[in-house]
Amino acid sequence: MLKWRIRWASLALVGAMAVSLAACSSGSNGEQQAGSSATGETYPEKQLTIVAPSGAGGAFDKAARSLAKVLVENQMVDQQILIENQPGGGGSVFLAEYATKETKNDYKLFVSSPALLINNLKKDGNSPFGYKDTTPLAQLYRDYGVIVVPANSKYNDLQTLFADLKADPKSLTLAGGSAPGSVDHLTFMLPAYKYGIDPKTIKYVSYDGKAQSMTALLGGNADILSSVAGEVEQYLKAGKVKVLAIDAPERLGGTFQDVPTIKEAGIDSELVIWRGVFGPKEMSPEAKAFWEDTLKKLSESENWKQELQNNSWQADYKTAEQFTKVLEEQNRSLQELLKTMDMAN
Repeated sequence: MLKWRIRWASLALVGAMAVSLAACSSGSNGEQQAGSSATGETYPEKQLTIVAPSGAGGAFDKAARSLAKVLVENQMVDQQILIENQPGGGGSVFLAEYATKETKNDYKLFVSSPALLINNLKKDGNSPFGYKDTTPLAQLYRDYGVIVVPANSKYNDLQTLFADLKADPKSLTLAGGSAPGSVDHLTFMLPAYKYGIDPKTIKYVSYDGKAQSMTALLGGNADILSSVAGEVEQYLKAGKVKVLAIDAPERLGGTFQDVPTIKEAGIDSELVIWRGVFGPKEMSPEAKAFWEDTLKKLSESENWKQELQNNSWQADYKTAEQFTKVLEEQNRSLQELLKTMDMAN
């Protein structure tokens, strides 16, 4: 009887928490106050929020939901988790509020990518806030940039596409799920620049999320899409798109086994796209220690490994200390890159 009661209580808790993993467009919540921090030794003591700084269905949204899903499945937290979507400016709109109004809110985390660095470094649409206005908690995995065309496109390889773009840069429209100068934009512009195409001459249309940019491609509103492997796989499987190249050190397996790397096209270009978890700048030591320990355990769990496989993400866990060094190094390299492309602040 006791065994049955424990099992029932556990399932009830998981069910209640799973129900709370719903998108919310509002940045406020009655149970959370900006500046709230952990006290005592019982953190977390109330509902947690993980922000996806994008619209529903995008890469950040998937990262946040996958993270929350495994935290719940593994019963790593005993509080409800709310997923909150805050699109705008590739994450810069959310960060402007987070870095000024929630500097001590231990109960609100967010997921991000190199967009966090790029938004702070780029000339156009520059954000005054960057990774130094947060507390890096862990890098969870890597994704890979891809260059995509519709299935009925005449292009079958990257070299032919770039040759035509070099001859007439305005002849084709490129779509991406983030603002100019951000990850989707640079995933395409960096190899184009290395090929000899002036990035400023390419017609780029930004959408607020990767789902929307894919819709634009399939709807005929764009000729090329710059995205990431995890967002494109289902469309490649369904035969709706062709992936001309992937920005990875070597070919991936599975669905992408026949997709050549950008370097195979003779272009020396690579943009490392990590996904990580961050807290507020003045996060309490207790909360920081809790998440460092919890995220390490999550990265080692079997259901997290399965989540990575399901989304074509590459496991690449790094501790808070290691992740901070990655951010410092990539921040320097991105600044140099943007300067060479005349896109730096």
